[in-house]
Amino acid sequence: MTDTLLPTQEITTSATPSASVIWMHGLGADGSDFVPIVKELDLSGCPGIRFIFPDAPTIPVTINNGHVMPAWYDIFTPDLVKREDEAGLRKSQLQINALIAQEIARGVPANKIVIAGFSQGCAMALQTGLRYPEKLAGLMCLSGYLPLRDTIENERSSANQDTPIFMAHGTADPVVVLNRAEQSRDILNQLGYQIEWHAYRMQHSVCAEEVADIGSWLRRTLS
Repeated sequence: MTDTLLPTQEITTSATPSASVIWMHGLGADGSDFVPIVKELDLSGCPGIRFIFPDAPTIPVTINNGHVMPAWYDIFTPDLVKREDEAGLRKSQLQINALIAQEIARGVPANKIVIAGFSQGCAMALQTGLRYPEKLAGLMCLSGYLPLRDTIENERSSANQDTPIFMAHGTADPVVVLNRAEQSRDILNQLGYQIEWHAYRMQHSVCAEEVADIGSWLRRTLS
């Protein structure tokens, strides 16, 4: 565990939330990036939800000429997976675990917590959620990929073998190419996970159709 929690922004849909969504941003962004999407989601029938948007630490990012920016881990190559920042991934995993622990301490059980993320945040949702030792409500994986894929079979937790996974990607994504996401999906399918897969005609972004599908998935996952 880490000594201090990551800074976060929070939005609650009721005064007494009984479910939580921990939503990680992409490289170079911050916790405010996905805050506006909450009001666009149709959450009718859902319990009160606390949306938590943490800020990644700021670190030098190799692929961006060493510029310091918010990042969950370093990126070395455009293909993302030939060389990975395993230490950075695992450090951020512990920081997200600490946010999960905080939600449990606030009275939300693990099985009512969704781990979500976009791009690097998606990688962190999979890195953290698949290894988490207690059953989670679901994993929401947007425009990203499975990191440290050679380790997941041995490190995954049986607690989340049946946890629903929402994966969405843009067919014209130039940052995390569609094939990288499809390979991640196929690895998870081979390991027996329940994947709800969506592809949209967009680049490295979020579209209105996707927002509607996220709302539908959250209603089914948390209701």
